[in-house]
Order: sequence, then C-alpha cells, then structure tokens
Amino acid sequence: MPKLFRFTLIFLCFTAVVSAQEKFTLSGTIADQKNNETLIGVNLVVQGTKSFAVTNEYGFFSLTLPKGEYTLVISYMGYESQSIPINLNQDRKMDVKLKEEGELLEEVVISTQETKTNIRKPEISVNKLSVATIKKIPVVLGEVDIIKSLLFLPGVTNAGEGQSGFNVRGGGADQNLILLDEATIYNSSHLFGFFSVFNPDAIKDLKLYKGGIPARFGGRAASVLDIYQKEGNNKNFQVNGGIGLISSRLLAEGPLKKDKGSFLIGGRASYAHLFLQLADNPNSAYFYDLNTKLNYKFNKNNTLYLSGYFGRDVFDINQSFQNTYGNSTLNLRWNHLYSDKLFSNLSLIYSDYYYGLNLDFVGFNWESGIKNYHIKYDFRHYVNDKIKLYYGVNGIYYEFNPGTIEPSRDDSAINFRQLERKYAFEPAVYLSAEQKISDRLNVEYGFRYSWFYRLGASTLNLYENNQPVVFDEELKIYEKATPIGTISYGRNEIMADYNNLEPRLALSYELTSNASLKLGYNRMVQYLQLVSNTASPTPLDVWTPSDRYIKPQIADQIALGYFTNLKNDAYSLEVETFYKTVKNRMDYIDGADLIANEAIEQVVLNGEMRSYGLEVLFRKNSGDWTGWISYTLSKSEQRTPGRTPQETGINNGQWYSSGFDKRHNLAITSSYKYSKKWTFGANFVLQSGQPVTFPNGQYEYQGITVPSFGLRNEANLPLYHHLDVSATLTPKKKGKRWQEEWVFSVYNLYSRRNAANITFRQNQNTGLNESLRLSIFGIVPSITYNFKF
Repeated sequence: MPKLFRFTLIFLCFTAVVSAQEKFTLSGTIADQKNNETLIGVNLVVQGTKSFAVTNEYGFFSLTLPKGEYTLVISYMGYESQSIPINLNQDRKMDVKLKEEGELLEEVVISTQETKTNIRKPEISVNKLSVATIKKIPVVLGEVDIIKSLLFLPGVTNAGEGQSGFNVRGGGADQNLILLDEATIYNSSHLFGFFSVFNPDAIKDLKLYKGGIPARFGGRAASVLDIYQKEGNNKNFQVNGGIGLISSRLLAEGPLKKDKGSFLIGGRASYAHLFLQLADNPNSAYFYDLNTKLNYKFNKNNTLYLSGYFGRDVFDINQSFQNTYGNSTLNLRWNHLYSDKLFSNLSLIYSDYYYGLNLDFVGFNWESGIKNYHIKYDFRHYVNDKIKLYYGVNGIYYEFNPGTIEPSRDDSAINFRQLERKYAFEPAVYLSAEQKISDRLNVEYGFRYSWFYRLGASTLNLYENNQPVVFDEELKIYEKATPIGTISYGRNEIMADYNNLEPRLALSYELTSNASLKLGYNRMVQYLQLVSNTASPTPLDVWTPSDRYIKPQIADQIALGYFTNLKNDAYSLEVETFYKTVKNRMDYIDGADLIANEAIEQVVLNGEMRSYGLEVLFRKNSGDWTGWISYTLSKSEQRTPGRTPQETGINNGQWYSSGFDKRHNLAITSSYKYSKKWTFGANFVLQSGQPVTFPNGQYEYQGITVPSFGLRNEANLPLYHHLDVSATLTPKKKGKRWQEEWVFSVYNLYSRRNAANITFRQNQNTGLNESLRLSIFGIVPSITYNFKF
C-alpha cells in the first residue's frame, strides 16, 4: 500500500511540474456582501475556456491559468452574477462580495442549479438544496424540516409517516453518515421522527451524496449528508426567528470584531405540552436544541472556528415513564492557507448521543449511548489548471455504552447492572485527484484506506466451531449457542481488527456544452452496526462495533447518469441508474431479543443486500414558477443463506424485500411567485407501500389463539400519498431593517389516511379476526410567523 501511495503522489507531482510552466494562480474567497458569510458552491467560469472552479466548504477557490487576459464569470443562485476582467501576469488573490438579488426574507445559501459546472464537474449521485427552497416546502405542523425535504429527491424515502431517519437507494437509515459541521449526528430526529434536529435558520449548506462519494468520507454504507452551519454576520448584529403552532425559534448573530470575527447562537423549543398541562393532562412531550458558532480570522491565512450543537427530547407519561435523549457535538477547526494553492483544515471533534429512561412504576433507570473523539487533517492542493489533489488523515476513538440499569427507588427489586462498555478505534488515510484529461473529460479518482480495531477492556465469548448461532435441524430454527468459554482483554488491548481499501472513481464526459455522461463507483466500509430490527430507527437503538463475530458491512455501488441543461439553463434533467451490493448486512433470527443483550452475536447472522434502480429528476430553475419532479423505480432486497446445506437460512435462503424497498416513488414540488407579497407552494408524494410481514394463518395452543407467519416481507402496506399546499404573505417592510412573513400551510389537503402500520387481532365480541390500520395524520393546517431585523 505505501508503494502505491508513493507512486501515485510522485506521478501527480511530476505531471504538475511539467505543466506548471508560464502559469499563474488566481485564488481567494467568495462571500455575501451584506454579512461577509462565505458562500459554498459558487461557480467561477473563465469565459471562452473550459476552465472553472467551485468554492469549497469555506468559500475558498483557486484557479491556475496561462498568463493572459480573461473574463471571470461568477454566479450563484439568489445573487447577482459578476463578470470581472482579469489580467493574470502574476499570482493574484481576490476576495469577491456577491450582492443578493431582490429583497429576500430567507437567505439563499446554496444553489439548486449550477450553470455549466454541473455538466463538467465529475460529480454524480449528489443532490443539493437551498435553505430558501426547503422553507417553501409545506410540512406537517408548519415546522420547516431539512430531513423531510430530502424525501422529495430521487432515491430517498423513509419508513412512513411520522417515522424517523431516511433511506437512500434501498439502504437502512443506519447506513447514512450525517454530519453537522463535520461532527457525527447519530439520531437525526426530534419527537420520535416528527421533526428533525436541524434548525433551518442556523444552516448554511447541505449536500447529500448518494453515490460517487469522495474519498474523504467513510464509515457508512449508503450515503453521506454533509451539513454546515452559518458562520455569523461579521458586519452587523442581526436577529431572526419564527413562531409556530408547535414550536418557536430565535437566532442571533453579529460581529466579535467587525470584518474579523463573528458569533452565531440559535435555539428552538416546542411547547405543545404546555397546552396539555392547562387541560390538567400530566403527560408531555417536547424538545429543545441549541446551535452555536464562533469564528475569528487572525490574518488572511489563518481562521479559527468553534461550533457546537446540543439537543434534547423529553417524553413523560404520568411521571412514571420518563424518557430523555439527544445529541451533543463540539468542533474546533483551524483553517490554514499554506499558499494560494494549498488549503488545509484541522478539526478536533466530539460527538455524543445519550439515551435515558426512567421507569418509576417498575423502579429502575436505563442509560445508554455512544461517544466519539475525532481528529482529522484535510488538505486541498490546487496543483495546476488540470489537477487538484485531496488528501488527509483522520482517526476516531469510540466509546459505547450498551446500557446501564440501576434502581430508581429504595424498594426497587432491580439490582444495579452495567452492560459491558465497548471501545474501538478507526483510523484512515485518503488520497484522490480531480484531473482534467481533456476539454471534454474530467475525472476524480483515488482511494481511502481504513483500519478498525475493536478494543478492550472486555470479555469475549467463545463458541464451538466459532458459531454463536446454532441451527436446530429437527425444528428448523436458529437458536442461541451456549458459550464454551471466555477470553478477557485488558483496556485498549486489540480484540479484533480489520483493514480495507476503498477505491473511488467519478468521471464526466461532456457530450455538448449543455449535456454530459457521468460514471461513478465507490466502495464504502461500515464498521459500526445499529442493533435494531425495526424499519425505522428509535431512540432506544444501540450502536455496536464490529468484532470477531459481527463483520463490517462492505458496500460497492456503480452509477451511470445523463445530465443536461435546457433552454439556457432554465430547465435541467438528470437521469441515473445504479446497482449496489452490501456484504455482511446483519439479519436477525426469529424471536431475537435485542434490549440489554450482552451477547448480540447470538441473535444475528451475516447476510447480504442488493439494490438497483432508475432515478429521474426534472427541474424548472427560473421564472416565477419553479420546482421539480422526481421519480424512482427501484428494488431493495436482502438474503441470508444457510451456512451449510442443512441450514434453511432466513426465508429459506432466498432474496426477499428489505424493509426499505419502495418500488415506485414519485415526488412533485413547486413554488409560484404570484406577486411581491404572495408566494404559493405545493407538493405531492406517491410511494409504494412499505414491505411488511402479515400472519397467514393461526392455531390454538392451550386455548390461546396464536398467529402463524409466512416468509418475511411478503406483503405491503397500502399505497402512500398526500398533497400539501402553502401560501406565504410578505407584508411591506416596517422600517429599514424589519422584515416579516406569514406562512399558511395545509398538510395532507385531502386527508388521506396513510397506514403507519396494520395490526391484527381477534374481536372479543364476535370472535372474528380483524385488521386495524394506524394512521397518524389526517388534514393538518398550520400557521407560522417569521421575522428578521
């Protein structure tokens, strides 16, 4: 491996030296003129050439060109484009401020369209949404939701209404890496999935990688959702917020030192539980969260950032069942510019997910969670006009708390019990290059090499034939194996280790100036497993590391796409097809008990997964009427064959639909600007029903009727669909700085009773069997007041 690394680096550096003659570099940052907020994903195109650049996560760009005179065209949706003449006869630094187009209440922070760069850039299976667009999407209870907005993109679904998480290209919700300012978010939901943990007012940029994932990312098998918070206004103090039926939010930002540093602090809280208390109802369910960020620019080459997030959900029933859970993150980052061609970012990151449960009626408390400590050092080397290098190192130390049980009162019959804590270390290195092969062909290629060490202190069970699950050939069922011994490991002693090469490739071939073909391949390795046998994550789900028995998931995905811009970029069309396989996907034996199980390996088998499909995204990018239509035709299935000819495996070892399989997925969203005062929005969603397992018969045992079940996921819930509408009123300004808007929305306009699940029972009066459909939402109107000053 070191030889391959050295050879690649020497080859690229040699190419750089040969081609760098008589060329100069133009570099700098792009920011908002009003508040100096750096802008991510700004397009810089050198007019009359095939040269272009896109600003990185910190607004930085670098372009190397032959000596000469050029016109640089800078464009970003929601901002006035600029054409700047450049006489490049030496290396130059240039900081550009872009001015917003028109009077906008919500800030446009990322483009939903890119001019020619979306055709030329070797980027496939990536979706971007602006926060302004997300705020126009009608949502349940009027709460703007970043996670639910993703469900309008092709290839993205969830487990149903009111369910947490999201599924990408048939993968599980645990296979998504969710990052907020580079820190891992382990549970993205508030109130068991009704809302997401992301305050839209604090968000600057978001990008969803479904495939063609860059080498700097790793650790999950399906996707990466990369979210960055705003940096804060370093020119003027500013406040904005909103008041809704269920929750309210407030965010303040301003300069620490004008044009040098800034702060941002924002909070949200729900208050529906207060209405219950007024009605003498002792139950409550609410959430709150806090976003904060500080930054200070010491000089043109050094900037320091400190960002954090803290959120909690509280659920209380009659003061006898109390549940608290949430995420905490902290990230200290140092940006350093070694030269106009070498940009670096050093990050020290802390992430924590906590789950606490108090069951006073049985007299015990339960706590579980996962923490990680992460250090990473990333470099972006803009070698010349043909090659950009991306390389870096990182390491993550994990601490897992599967569960702590302790008595909550003196008369409790529960004894203190600490499930064995687990530890792991995951280092990685990566190197990739984005290279312009010709005027038509651009390629990004490279690799990530990861290691994983399962560490003590811990005790490992030993089993006969190294199999913690055994098969009863007479009953044709899988059962827990009895350990034949144990091995004890000291603190930080290696219990199991893995290492994997993860190659990455993406290329774009320009058919015309408005159309291209793209190809992407990536291998992703996931060393952490979510212990859950539900289709949707729950707060109680427990993460566990790979070990001797639970193997890391290895995903391979290939995607092919056609991208085109139509009528001067007023419309765009993206068509992609993909095929993905996953090795070592955990499957659970029938009757698996997961909660407080110290030997998870006794109830799981290593299976495989595959998904494939076709995605279409058609967008209208300009005019008073904008929006998009997305459609996905796909299949997601898994298989766990028997380990020997005598074993049946799961579902007789045959492929069966995974819990995330949605054959058809249609989403339409649109926004119409009727006048300066009124804007209208609407969305429609139509999806195949989620696969489920229904009973196919029954039998009586000692006078009790017991249902019998067939193969897994043979049935489906009914078709899922709903229509949502909204209207936004923007009154005239009250003074120079005060801006406001009223948002009226109706979720599920025709009150479709979508099935969250279907249960079966015996009617006590008639004795007949009956099915019971659970629907969470009917029609839900809402109103929200937003303000900014």
